[in-house]
Amino acid sequence: MSSYSETAALKALSTVTDLSGERDIVAAGRLNDLTFQDGFLRAILSIHPDEAEAFEPIRQNVENALETVNGVDRVSVMLTAHKAAPELKSKPKRSANPHQARRPEGYQGDAFIDHVIAVSSAKGGVGKSTIAVNLAVALARQGLKVGLLDADIHGPSLPILLGNSGARAVSVETQGRRLIEPLEAHGIKAMSIGYLTKDDGPIVWRGPMVQGAMSRMLWDTDWGELDVLIIDMPPGTGDSQLGLAQEIKPRGAIIVSTPQDLALADARKGIAMFGKVDIPVLGLIENMSVFICPDCGSSHDIFGSGGVKDEAKKIGIPLLGQIPLHISIRESGDDGQPIASTQKPYPSTFDAIAKSISL
Repeated sequence: MSSYSETAALKALSTVTDLSGERDIVAAGRLNDLTFQDGFLRAILSIHPDEAEAFEPIRQNVENALETVNGVDRVSVMLTAHKAAPELKSKPKRSANPHQARRPEGYQGDAFIDHVIAVSSAKGGVGKSTIAVNLAVALARQGLKVGLLDADIHGPSLPILLGNSGARAVSVETQGRRLIEPLEAHGIKAMSIGYLTKDDGPIVWRGPMVQGAMSRMLWDTDWGELDVLIIDMPPGTGDSQLGLAQEIKPRGAIIVSTPQDLALADARKGIAMFGKVDIPVLGLIENMSVFICPDCGSSHDIFGSGGVKDEAKKIGIPLLGQIPLHISIRESGDDGQPIASTQKPYPSTFDAIAKSISL
């Protein structure tokens, strides 16, 4: 019999439609837990108490779908409904970070990192990871010792952008602890959840698990001596991002946005989030500032013009640079050769941004 694969189980779950009929149960956020041991597969689905009766047919559909997965002998599908706690006359003070991860005992992998800089965007799809990778490479070209941590647990992109997809990190003995050895590429040290997982299946983790994984990849990686560590933050301004910012306390943050008004609205939320935890925003980067036609070289402001520049001036934060939307940047990323490390156009743009950052 073929061995069990979580990817296959998630694929089976994606065939079961949620109550709304618009999304599958995984996309709808119903999957609370999925565990497999000795042929027994258990799934826990989150529902509202009022949905219990209506959800029973879906529970049965989930059970039927999981029974078809290779390596599964028995299936249990449970529903869990959390009711709101009764109102208290005097509410206890809520911790600013209720799921704070705890540092392990002994030697810390980040013990000899001089500066940590978070590269963030409150909105996905603005090219944040591409900026983070090229910025790290550009800093290394200046002779600095640079590390890059991919903190996007659900959608790690570092292995592709650095050209080492399929590579797996190993552990090493360091000062009495087993630490993860970062991979080296293009003159930088790098760590990503993509180097720790067995396949390309989605990571179905939530809240505290995600936040803990991000922190542990910092603490449990043997970074050695670094002048600067760039953290490619996950998109958004939720608990995971806020918790990571609180625990790691970067020296500062860089916000990436496109000129589009919609992206700028989210960028403002990111700036406000870092302000709440007293982390200074070092500057803004406008990505996809202008489209450069690869055939004729003409420029087109398809996402608007100068939006980030105007916003930076308005709020008094430096504009570190403007990156065009050019096919060479996309091709370099797909090829695993960051454009900052090549002789193609625009590495000088990233070099200029790197030089403008005060460490």
